[in-house]
Amino acid sequence: MAADRDGSVRLSQDEPAPTGEASSGPRTGAAGLVGLEARPGVPKPDPILVADGVTRRFGGLVAVEVEHLEVQRGAITALIGPNGAGKTTFFNLLTGFDKPNDGTWTFEGRSLGGVAAYKVARRGMVRTFQLTKALSRMTVLENMRLGATGQRGENFFRALVPGIWRGQQNSIDERAASLLQRFKLDAKSSDFAGSLSGGQRKLLEMARALMVEPTMVMLDEPMAGVNPALTQSLLGHVKDLREQGMTVLFVEHDMDMVRDISDWVVVMAQGRVVAEGPPDTVMADPAVIDAYLGSHHDAPLDLEQEQEQLAAAQSELDAATAEREKS
Repeated sequence: MAADRDGSVRLSQDEPAPTGEASSGPRTGAAGLVGLEARPGVPKPDPILVADGVTRRFGGLVAVEVEHLEVQRGAITALIGPNGAGKTTFFNLLTGFDKPNDGTWTFEGRSLGGVAAYKVARRGMVRTFQLTKALSRMTVLENMRLGATGQRGENFFRALVPGIWRGQQNSIDERAASLLQRFKLDAKSSDFAGSLSGGQRKLLEMARALMVEPTMVMLDEPMAGVNPALTQSLLGHVKDLREQGMTVLFVEHDMDMVRDISDWVVVMAQGRVVAEGPPDTVMADPAVIDAYLGSHHDAPLDLEQEQEQLAAAQSELDAATAEREKS
């Protein structure tokens, strides 16, 4: 047994399950989330990413203040919250695109604090962006090639000797072609990336991220600006990532999508994690409803309340009319 920072106890990887049945290791994927308590910072059986005390301030504004968060390996976790909740900033911190004021976080047990973004990707944690980063004046295939790591031809002197890198380049092209076919972009292989639609660019960015052969994929609003005709395709690809054993953490505002594909939901508001749990549990949480709609959200009114509001509105209208007649 191992005690967590909040005093709760969790199983180590070598200990048997509490039911008395033999366990060959930690409960990985969505199965490991079954029965967990729905509360912020709850420990996961097999976390791949762990963040502690991560804070980011911009002047007097605290954009991110995450006390403790664990992301379960092999599961799809949704990160939701109202605009300005700090979701993208948190993504930027975890992936090396921004630096926190305080805090630590680990991926696969290794610290990522101060690690450059390109090194984070090489370690197996890649991300996409809310606004796609495809290089418009390069072809779709060339964009895919950029995603591959450890290319021998990237060295100036080696590049002068094709025999050193040509075999690797052929392997990279084969992998790129396979991914483009999987994402239904093979017909666009020779087209400039700038000619693609918004949805196709999202697909390209996701396909390019897989060129790294990552362990974890982080998607920042993958459905934003996507034609509804491509939405189901993107949903299928996200689910497929989980089937291939990858961990997915994504930011999204479409609650129907979140409910459809996520195994676990984390809710941020004003930079903090205010709720965690299975989709249906989180959607019914009063703290989540208040975070999105405010404490006085649009609940159904009874007849008396409706009449009071109508009377108040009529009084304001009469007062405004009388004021205009005086002038």
